Amino acid sequence: MAVLDRARLADDALSAAIALHSRMRGQLGPVLEAAQAVVDALRAGRKLLIFGNGGSAADAQHVAAELVGRFLRDRPALAAIALTTDTSVLTSVANDYSFAHVFARQIEALGQPGDVACGISTSGMSANVEGALQAARARGLRTMAFTGHDGGRVGQIADIHVNVPDDSAPRVQEVHRTLLHVMCELIEEEAGN
Repeated sequence: MAVLDRARLADDALSAAIALHSRMRGQLGPVLEAAQAVVDALRAGRKLLIFGNGGSAADAQHVAAELVGRFLRDRPALAAIALTTDTSVLTSVANDYSFAHVFARQIEALGQPGDVACGISTSGMSANVEGALQAARARGLRTMAFTGHDGGRVGQIADIHVNVPDDSAPRVQEVHRTLLHVMCELIEEEAGN
C-alpha cells in the first residue's frame, strides 16, 4: 500500500469516527438515563453486571475496572462485575449448555432485584447478550443495552437503549467506548462519595 493510500485510509477512519461522535452529541438522553440507573442501583447497595463479546467483552471489563478501581479520582469502590472474565464459568456453561447461555447463567447466579444488567452488542444481534437481558428482566434487574446498527433484538428488549446507529463495527465500538467513559464519569460524580 502506498504512503498516500495509508494516509487516506487513516484520515478517512478518523473523519468517520469524528462524524459519528458528532452525530451522537444530540442523542445523549439514553446515556444519562443509563448512568442514573447505575447510580440508583449503587446507592441502594446493588451492583452493575456488564457483558458483551469480543471487543465488547473488553469494554465490559474496562467499565468494571473503572468503577471498582477509579476513573478520574480516588473514591470508594463501586460494585461492578464483568461477566466476561471467569474462563472456568464461561467454558463450563458453553460446554454443558451452549455459548448462548454463558451470560444468562451468570445473571441467574449473581443477579438480584435492583441490580443493573448492561449488555454491549455492536450488531444488536448477539444471542447470549439477548438471553442475559431476558434472564435479567425475569429476575427483576434493570436492563440496558449499548448497540450499533438499528439496535436489533438486543436493543428492543432493554429498558434503556443506547444505540449508535452505524453499520461500521469499528466506528460503533469507538463511540461505545466514549459513551461508556461518559457514563463512568457521571457515575463516579454522583455515586462515588
